[in-house]
Formats: sequence, C-alpha cells, structure tokens
Amino acid sequence: MDQPIRPMQIGETAKQAEMSVDTIRFYERRSLLPKAFRSEGRFRLYTSVDVARLRFIRQMQSLGFSLREIRQLLDLREVRLHGCHEVRDLLKAKLSTIRSKIRELETLERELTVDLRKCNQELKHRANHAARACPVLNDPTRTNGGKAC
Repeated sequence: MDQPIRPMQIGETAKQAEMSVDTIRFYERRSLLPKAFRSEGRFRLYTSVDVARLRFIRQMQSLGFSLREIRQLLDLREVRLHGCHEVRDLLKAKLSTIRSKIRELETLERELTVDLRKCNQELKHRANHAARACPVLNDPTRTNGGKAC
C-alpha cells in the first residue's frame, strides 16, 4: 500500500536531498524542479517525489551533465517508456565528450611530466654550476619568454 505523501518544508527537503536550501531554490528558478506548493504561511512544501527528483539532478550533475542536459533527461523521465533512445543518445554524446577530455588530460599530463623532468634536471645542474634560464620558460615553442626558474 502506498504511503501518503507528507509535505516537507524546504529545510527538511534539503536535508533529505543532501543539498542546500539555496540549491533547491536555484533549481526551482531554473524549472528543474516544479514550483513548490505553498502553505497558508507561504512556506514552500515539497514531497518525497521532489526529493527523488533532486537526488536525480544531483546524480546527473555528478556524471557531468549540464543543467540543460538534465532538463532534457527530466523531460524524458516523465515520458518513461518512450525516452530510451533519446537517453541513450545523450549518454553516448556525454561519454564521447568525457573520452575526449580524458585524452586531452592525458596529453597535458605527458607535457607536464616532461616539463617537470626538465626543471628537475636544471635544478640538479644548478647544484654544481651557475644557473641557466629555466628550460620550460625558455622553450621556443612556448610564448612565455626566457625568465629564470
């Protein structure tokens, strides 16, 4: 048997959704969360359905989805049975973007490792010799100039 939907004020909703009151208000302004019903005292009232929606939003954000993409997913979630193809396409696009970012980060990691090695070699050289220009800053392929380390 379904439990009756018990209305909650925004503070309790925030606690259950594990987010701030301001975040909930922000999502409401962005139409990611429907406008809350108001009590006679004008307090926002939410339900467990709203908490589930907020948790879904937070989960999708943690996966890297933008608010626009999350709105699409929420719209598709309302359709339930017919949104699977669109969700799959959104997931494939997000995965492609993430893989591209990973490749960029791996390239950056390799470049930083090489630069760190150059700095370490120069600092080791300086232990017994006069300082030279920093090999990273003096690299002609960079536009930083030739300032010392």
